[in-house]
Amino acid sequence: MNRMTLFATAALSALPLAPVAASAATSAVATATVNMRAGPNTAYPVVRIVPAGSPVATYGCVADYSWCDVGFGGARGWVSAAYLQTVVGGATVVVTPRVGFPVITYSPTAYWNRYYTGYPWYARGPAYYGPYRAPVRAYGPAPYRGACRHGCSGSSTVTGPRGATRSRSWSVNR
Repeated sequence: MNRMTLFATAALSALPLAPVAASAATSAVATATVNMRAGPNTAYPVVRIVPAGSPVATYGCVADYSWCDVGFGGARGWVSAAYLQTVVGGATVVVTPRVGFPVITYSPTAYWNRYYTGYPWYARGPAYYGPYRAPVRAYGPAPYRGACRHGCSGSSTVTGPRGATRSRSWSVNR
């Protein structure tokens, strides 16, 4: 176990884990120094910088678990799930669908108006940073990078706006 994992485990074990509910926050720890952004994409402006090993309150993640809605340093924003760990059953794990954080929907205008009115870039509005595109697939290999130590697999089916259906299977062997 490396020093970062030990530090993250110690920080998480010191935090009480609340039951996961849509309105409740669950504790997680940043695994590296990471930007907390105003939306679930690197095109959005930086709200805060979260130092490695810092605990964050996690409110939920978008459907593909690529970004999570977090609170840190009195601010609210989005952090890539690849940089978050939490404790499940006594083990430190990266954030994936298996963790059980609620899936939430990002509403750019509502989120922007609720949390960012005092920021210098607020007047531009979320549309300035590009249209938000919700994740197309519910689950897949991207959120599992680094989480499948001995391999994992799955499949998903997506129905498009015109009714076409596409299925995808995936497997990660390590």
